[in-house]
Parts: sequence; structure tokens; C-alpha cells
Amino acid sequence: NLKGGEPMNYKIVEHDSFKVAGVKREFSLVNEQNQRDIPKMWDDVHRDGTDNLLFKLNNGLIEGVVGVCIDKSSKAIDYWIGTTYEGESPEKLSILEIPASKWAVFEVRGPMPDAMPRVWKQILSEWFPSSSYKHAGTPELEVYSDENPSSPDLYSEIWIPVK
Repeated sequence: NLKGGEPMNYKIVEHDSFKVAGVKREFSLVNEQNQRDIPKMWDDVHRDGTDNLLFKLNNGLIEGVVGVCIDKSSKAIDYWIGTTYEGESPEKLSILEIPASKWAVFEVRGPMPDAMPRVWKQILSEWFPSSSYKHAGTPELEVYSDENPSSPDLYSEIWIPVK
């Protein structure tokens, strides 16, 4: 429990590699374009029913639907919306292998879309500077439940690979 402006609850866990089944798009980081376009991707996934499919397929390590950030360059990322999944590649979805890692798993409490960026800001401005951990350079995860996203009690997580 790290105290800054608000308490941060986190745990350190280690996991073997696992697979995510989902959809992927590339986003520009220039002028924070990704922060405007990723929510549109989530809207598309809700609208076309992909999120319902992902919740049904979820049979892997992490319960729920995940957003996966993969740095491509200083100007672009790949962003996946998927679910942890063991089995053959489902139709219309791609498979991403997440490497074995040590993870800092942070609790996120509060409604979307505001709660997630608020905790990311705390992690980057408070937790990393005061911890002995460094980013491991592999994909980061945001974990979402199928609860009401506007609920003030919504529970989500941020998983950051650390070394």
C-alpha cells in the first residue's frame, strides 16, 4: 500500500506465459491520439458484440476482458482488446502470446473511463519513482470485468511487467 495523493493497492505476482485471443489496432502516440482513439475501439467492440464473445471465451489465467498495450516505437503502439484463452484460435480473433513475467498488479476502483487513466498517472508519477522496480519492457495489461462500467464501485486492474 503506497501512499501519495491517494493510497495505491498493489501486489507483485509471477506467471508463466499465457495467450490472449482478441482484436488488434495500431494507434499513434503523437499528440496523445491514442487516448482519443482507443475509447472509440472499445465502443466498436461493444457495438459489434465482440466484448460478449470475449467474456464467453475467457478460460485463461485472468478473469475478464483485457486491454493490452504493446510499444512499437516512440510514436505508435499496438492495442489489443481480448481475453486470456487456452485453445484453438477462435474465428475472427487473433492470438497474442504474453511472455512469462513478474507483474505489479494495481487495483483500480471507480467508473470508466476516468478511473483507469487516474491510476496510470499515479503509477507513473508516484509508484515507479519511489519503488525499486523498473518496467520489464513487455506488454502491459488493463483488466476489465463485465460489471457496470459507470459504477462508482467498479473493480479493474492494471498489470505492469516489472524487473
